Amino acid sequence: MIHIFLVVMMKDLNLAVEKYRQLILDAERYLWKHPETGYKEFETSAYMEKKFKELGYELVLAEGITGFYTVLDTKKPGPVILILAELDSIICPEHPDANPQTGAVHSCGHNAQCAALLGIAAALKEPGMLDKFCGKIKLCAVPAEELLEIEYRKKLEEEGKIKYFGGKSEFLFRGYFDDVDLAFMVHTAREFRVQKGSVGCQAKQIIYKGVASHAGGSPWDGRNALYAANCGLNAVNAIRETFQENDIIRVHPIITSGGAMVNAIPEKTVLESYVRGKTYDAICKANKKVNQALCGAALSLDTNVEIIDIPGYAPLVNEDNLIQVAEEAAALAIPEYSFTVADFFGSGSTDMGDLSCIMPVVHPYAGGCTGKGHGNDYQIIDPVAACVSSAKMQLGMLLILLSDSAKRAYTIIDEFEPLFASKEEYFAFVDRLKTSGDRIDYSNPNGAVVTLD
Repeated sequence: MIHIFLVVMMKDLNLAVEKYRQLILDAERYLWKHPETGYKEFETSAYMEKKFKELGYELVLAEGITGFYTVLDTKKPGPVILILAELDSIICPEHPDANPQTGAVHSCGHNAQCAALLGIAAALKEPGMLDKFCGKIKLCAVPAEELLEIEYRKKLEEEGKIKYFGGKSEFLFRGYFDDVDLAFMVHTAREFRVQKGSVGCQAKQIIYKGVASHAGGSPWDGRNALYAANCGLNAVNAIRETFQENDIIRVHPIITSGGAMVNAIPEKTVLESYVRGKTYDAICKANKKVNQALCGAALSLDTNVEIIDIPGYAPLVNEDNLIQVAEEAAALAIPEYSFTVADFFGSGSTDMGDLSCIMPVVHPYAGGCTGKGHGNDYQIIDPVAACVSSAKMQLGMLLILLSDSAKRAYTIIDEFEPLFASKEEYFAFVDRLKTSGDRIDYSNPNGAVVTLD
């Protein structure tokens, strides 16, 4: 049951959001027209920084990379709540609105997240708004949620600019979230809803190594890395039925480089892939099977294969009490929309899962889009729902958590049982998942030796 005092305060918050409706909608369109992929969101981050500063915020910029955060202090005791929005886009050159040079497009809906965050920031700057809350509110525009362009992120890692490929993981590692007690963010979908969670993933770069030779004159002197890669893809397909359905395993490799010229046997073929799963145990077991299949293909054609396993994202587990808060907030702030609580785990991945390993989080969805996520027909068709109403719902969550001396928030924090006791323990585990190197040693006189993990 929603208390009457929450209804009254929510009305003020909704009016504050409505005051900045045009600011929110303009931001959604601007960001849609200027998509950038992870750790390259220079224009996107600059735009958001400018708008936040115009609202009177002092920002902490991420050192050496895109993104920032800011803190609103109510000057009353209470927890720290983190509200996030993601800066990056995906790559889908076939989308009619894709950047013609980069193929980048926001068919992930992150532009709507950022517009909603801007609306939240604007509403909270209205006179008297912070009086409704206690504790601190941290607003964060975070880079690089989409785990793509592995080669580029490897380069950033080698240059010492990042340690982790996901923006939230990197921000967590840097200590930007050390004071946070719980976190939430709202993605864009076709309807307002929340689910139990979603799968995690292991990222992979796979490099088949053969021997070049003239493709017409002496193909027998070469060892074809592209053929080995094709065998590897077929081998991975052949083991799919061995995965348990409850583990929600997904493996989806692509070839990013298959040869330099048509009249030479390809000596190098590069693939990228994820191995997704509902739990870390499921991911690790499936990943070992995948590596075995990839290595078997290399052996069959007397080639080698370098497998670089990169920590992806942890499985996301939405905290049950925060799921209830999201449902109540939707009824409080946007009763004109139906809100669904679904009892399943999605098969997409997000670095929000990394945060869920050490703090209570929830990752609901706002309506307003159409088409296939990450597809060439994705569009924001109802920006009011996707951005304005999303901002209202998130402020409703904040109100439920940080009103009444934050009793609700403290209950959630006290009852939460983290998968890892600290971020240090979490990163120690994640770092053990990182492996690299050629997987076949042909020098052993007793036969080739294969390393799977």
